[in-house]
Amino acid sequence: MQEVFPATTRGNAQEGSRRGPLKSAVPSNIVSPVRRCSRTACGRPAVATLTYVYADSTAVLGPLATYAEPHCYDLCAEHSERLTAPRGWEVVRLLDGSAPARPSGDDLEALADAVREAARPQERSAGGAGRGADPMEVARRGHLRVLRSPDN
Repeated sequence: MQEVFPATTRGNAQEGSRRGPLKSAVPSNIVSPVRRCSRTACGRPAVATLTYVYADSTAVLGPLATYAEPHCYDLCAEHSERLTAPRGWEVVRLLDGSAPARPSGDDLEALADAVREAARPQERSAGGAGRGADPMEVARRGHLRVLRSPDN
């Protein structure tokens, strides 16, 4: 009498083996899920992604890409700040929308001018006891103004 074996598929045959595709992976705590800086001997976490556009001779440094790409380089904060491009190349730095921008000299000057303007004594005309030239202004106390609602 002939013995009949059930037909097996390739997947079923590997399930019984010791080295199937899922069982061959060795768990390791050496590989970290955090992306690291691409620079040699730098183990700091990556915060920016560098991409070269060879056709335009441009290096583009932007926020950390969602996925690690083989043609892009992840850089830590220190290496992204010190990045220089080859002679004749341009570096384009894209700002991360979620990160607060650093104040520039123009921003600080504008803030100082606004503070000086607010501190300057206001000259009041004899006819208007508290109302300025703006018809929407109801009252004023120091540098603060109370405005009338546009609906009224």
